[in-house]
Amino acid sequence: MRRLDRWLTGPQAWRLRSAADPLVVDLGYGASPATAVELFERLSVIRPDVRVVGIEIEPERVRLAQELERPGLSFQLGGFELPTPGRPVLVRAFNVLRQYEESDVHDIWRLVQGRLAPGGLFIDGTCDEIGRRVTWVALDAGRPLSLSLSMRFGSFELPSEVAERLPKALIHRNVPGERVHSYLQAMDRAWLEAAPLASFGNRQRWTAMCRAMLDGGWPVQDGPSRWRLGELTVSWDAVAPKV
Repeated sequence: MRRLDRWLTGPQAWRLRSAADPLVVDLGYGASPATAVELFERLSVIRPDVRVVGIEIEPERVRLAQELERPGLSFQLGGFELPTPGRPVLVRAFNVLRQYEESDVHDIWRLVQGRLAPGGLFIDGTCDEIGRRVTWVALDAGRPLSLSLSMRFGSFELPSEVAERLPKALIHRNVPGERVHSYLQAMDRAWLEAAPLASFGNRQRWTAMCRAMLDGGWPVQDGPSRWRLGELTVSWDAVAPKV
């Protein structure tokens, strides 16, 4: 999740800086509250008065996490209804919706979106166990905005290997005829075409792939400073499931 956190503290930092109430939720932090603690420490650099609330549905997890509370960091029992005082400007839910059915995703998204503060963002993401492959959908109060992929250089042969970690809304859509499948296949082609740059390192090869995606008409939302991190963000409409 560090890959997502550096996105939140990079191109999305303006949301926290401009928030009237810098409330952030780490939803479903899991068996260990470490991710919530790390999120708090990173966001505190951007907004020293940030308030991070870790929310879990397991009472014992909340009880144990509360031992780590400090000013600006707290933990409480709850779920997608976000029982927090105030509306959060950022909500991060990682490896949470993957436990639900695809048919449940839309209603869960709408529930969380309805709790966001003006200018707020909801992140529905998935990652592997050690953070080599990470994907997330970003949504504001009205609609999904984008899909981001972030991969550790040297951990893959083809970019499409990230498909096993797509968010729930997309993981079953990586089949011919679906937009996300076309997107991943286009990434693979661009990656293979950039093979001559491999001698200069995977960062240069990934950057060339991203440039080719942009030149090929894909609505890429970021630029070289993000590409160099093994990241690529595209507009949601380009990968959204077909009805």
